[in-house]
Amino acid sequence: MADPGADKTGTLGTRFDRTAPNVGIRAREDVVVSIMKAIALTEFGEPDVLSYQELDDPLVGPDRVLVETRAAGVNPVDWKIRRGYLRGLFPHHTPLISGWDLAGVVRAVGPAVTEYKPGDEVVGYVREDHVQYGTYAELVAAPERTLAHKPRSVDFAQAAGLPLAGLTALQMLRAVDTGSGDSVLVHAAAGGVGHLAVQIAFALGASRVIGTASERNHEFLRQLGAEPVTYGAGLPERVAELVGGDGKLDTAVDMAGGTALRETPGILRDSTRHASVEDPETVLQQGGHYVFVRPDTADLTWLGQLIDRGELRVEVQRTFPLREAAQAHELLEQGHVRGKLALTVE
Repeated sequence: MADPGADKTGTLGTRFDRTAPNVGIRAREDVVVSIMKAIALTEFGEPDVLSYQELDDPLVGPDRVLVETRAAGVNPVDWKIRRGYLRGLFPHHTPLISGWDLAGVVRAVGPAVTEYKPGDEVVGYVREDHVQYGTYAELVAAPERTLAHKPRSVDFAQAAGLPLAGLTALQMLRAVDTGSGDSVLVHAAAGGVGHLAVQIAFALGASRVIGTASERNHEFLRQLGAEPVTYGAGLPERVAELVGGDGKLDTAVDMAGGTALRETPGILRDSTRHASVEDPETVLQQGGHYVFVRPDTADLTWLGQLIDRGELRVEVQRTFPLREAAQAHELLEQGHVRGKLALTVE
């Protein structure tokens, strides 16, 4: 029996004519399939494997939302996928469109979608269980479960910087039960996840946040309400001196790995209250938590509400046009980006 999902004009796999006025109407066979621009790769390697291509518009399934991308967030996982580092974790298919974060405007919805309509502004962490159809594209067919309404008070580039980094920070802080009165250590606190974790910790009730960063980012952390400490050799002693008393903190979240992660249990009153995104084997052996961020509409909505209340700020260091994605990858891969990078789609 033929697979109905493989038929690009079939009931389960619908293409929408960009000019068609009626949402949810299956494109006829005589409708010419539209072409979109996207950044895609057909081999893994250096940033130059990313190319600006013309590809077919995506299929819009029953529970999918067709989004016109206005901006796409750029994350470290993007260059790791480009280098092929995740091929042992997810099936990969080419041509592979990069990116998991987006902000944009709904163009059309599948017949099972209930929360969105054309014209809605949305954000999304569009990660699926395989890697092929990413967000570095003019159009993205996102599963409804990956989206939330865009915060009203920020532009599309700032909104695109929120999903993966904000959800990662929130889910890590919740994993270690960060709450009222806690003191929190954030490793790599000036980075994409880190600078959001500082602010989200306060929103969850933390009374004090200490963040590791290079000295050039210390004033930035102070602006966020954190107490900065320089990372590197001697970190536990510097933290103890800054904290005073027993020299210990309540919870910690790690985006650095390595020595910082290994030293973290000794900095905490309860050594199990630490989480990392960097090294699952080490953090689990230490009794902590490994977090691999999940799409979550409720969490993403809550983060957007924090932004609109002025309690969360997404720092975007620089934006690039979509066609310059390779340059964005080069900058991010060098390290030391403050906050986020984003691609803009005109």
